[in-house]
Amino acid sequence: MLTFPLDLTTRRNPVPTVDTIIELPDGIVLIQRRYPPYGWALPGGFVEYGETAPAAAVREALEETGLAVKLTDLFHVYSAPDRDPRQHTIGVVFIGSALGSPRADDDAAAAGVFTESTLPAPLAFDHGRILADYFHFKRTGVRPPP
Repeated sequence: MLTFPLDLTTRRNPVPTVDTIIELPDGIVLIQRRYPPYGWALPGGFVEYGETAPAAAVREALEETGLAVKLTDLFHVYSAPDRDPRQHTIGVVFIGSALGSPRADDDAAAAGVFTESTLPAPLAFDHGRILADYFHFKRTGVRPPP
């Protein structure tokens, strides 16, 4: 059996993140980021140590929008090394539903409900790509390729 030394002091790994496409009757929820990188984004953030990805998605959605989200689907995983200008992240994107109106809190300066034709600009990170994939999926039932 071959073994390899594992030096965790010099090893760099991507950081896990979550985003949630929150579906409301009138559209999806986006937040305007309070901190850099600025722009509009899906509610989300970093997975904390000891936390599952679904728990992180629900927590981040509540912190940023005030909405208690019920996750309904694991949509896709995004892992392009340049998807976040701060560092290499791997984003697990969920679809969820909620009741009520979003209100900006925590890392969010504003929150709103948008449709495909009313998306704000600029969108942060790779969220333009994620939303294009989502709206294509809603129209066709076809998910993005791995």
